Amino acid sequence: MAENKENTYAAAGVSIEEGDRAVTLFAPHAKRATRPEVLGGLGGFAGLFKLGEYKEPILAAGSDGVGTKLAVAQAMDKHDTIGIDLVAMCVDDLVVCGAEPLFLQDYIAVGKVVPEKVADIVAGIAEGCVQAGCALLGGETAEHPGVMDPEEYDVSATAVGVVEADALLGPDKVRDGDVLIAMGSSGLHSNGYSLARYILLEQAGLPLDGHMEDLDRTLGEELLEPTRIYAKDCLALANECSVSTFCHVTGGGLAGNLERVIPEGLVAEVNRATWTPGPIFRTISSVGKVALEEMEKTFNMGVGMIAVVSHEDRDRAMAMLTARHVDAWELGTVRISREEDTSRVQMLGSHPNY
Repeated sequence: MAENKENTYAAAGVSIEEGDRAVTLFAPHAKRATRPEVLGGLGGFAGLFKLGEYKEPILAAGSDGVGTKLAVAQAMDKHDTIGIDLVAMCVDDLVVCGAEPLFLQDYIAVGKVVPEKVADIVAGIAEGCVQAGCALLGGETAEHPGVMDPEEYDVSATAVGVVEADALLGPDKVRDGDVLIAMGSSGLHSNGYSLARYILLEQAGLPLDGHMEDLDRTLGEELLEPTRIYAKDCLALANECSVSTFCHVTGGGLAGNLERVIPEGLVAEVNRATWTPGPIFRTISSVGKVALEEMEKTFNMGVGMIAVVSHEDRDRAMAMLTARHVDAWELGTVRISREEDTSRVQMLGSHPNY
C-alpha cells in the first residue's frame, strides 16, 4: 500500500515539536513552584510528593477553573495572570477546612499550541503556587485542533492539601458569639464574569482598552486583576487563633457561601455598613442597573474570604491580619437562630457611599 506522506499528526493540526518547545519555555517557571517534599522533576509520568510526618493526616482535594474570565484574557492577548486566578480558586477552597495546600496539577487545553502563550499561562500558575506555598507538581497541555479555535484555550487544576484530624475546621466548630472577620478582595476575582461581560461589553459596548475614571485604569486591566490568594494568611490565623472555619467567597456570593459553613441553629449576621464595595461593583451595578440582591448573589462585593473566629480572639486575629498587610475588618457575628429567621445568613443595613 502506498504511503500518504500528507497524513501526519502535524497535518491534523497537532505539533509535537511546538509542544516540546512550550515545555522548554515554561520549565523555569514551573521549577520556581516547589517544596522540599517534591521527588523527581519535570517529565515523569506522575508527580511524586513525600507526605512527611503527621499524626493523623486528612487529605483535602479541590478542582476548579476560572470561568469566562478567560474570554477577557484572550481578547486582551494577556495570559500571564490567569494562572494566579486558577491557583486561588483551588487552594483557597482547601484552607476553609484548615488544610495546607501541598501541590497542584494543572490541565491546559488549547486549540493550537503557541509555546510563548502556554509559557505565560504556566508562569501565572507557578506564581500562584509560590503565593500559596504549594508545589506545581505537574500537569497536561492538550492540543485540540478542530474542537477549539486556534486562539482559544481553557484551564483547570486540582490542588491537594493536608490537615491534622484534630485541627480540622468546619461548621461543627462554629459557636454562638463567634465573630466574622472579612478579608478584602482584589476585585471580581474569578466569579460573575458572564454577567460583567454581558453588561459592560455587550450591552454598554465599553472597550477593554478604554480608560475608566472611576477605576483609574482601563476596563481590561480591572477585569484581569488577579484573584487574591489567602492561603498563607488563613493558615497563620488558624495556627495562632481560635478559628472555627473559613468561608471562601466565590460563585453564589457572600451570603450563599457563608450559609455553607453556618450550622443549623445558628445565624450569621452580616453588617453591610462595615464596608463599601469597590468601584468595579458600583460600575456594574450603575451601568447595568443591577439590583443589590442580584449583585450580592453573583459577585463577592469586595469580600474574598471570611474567618469565623472566637469572640475572645477577635482582636488578636485582627492584629495578625493587619501585620500581614491584609485588608480586614469585623463583618458581623454569629448568634442563635430565632423563630422568625428565614435563612442562616442575615444581610443587614446598607453599604455607605454605594
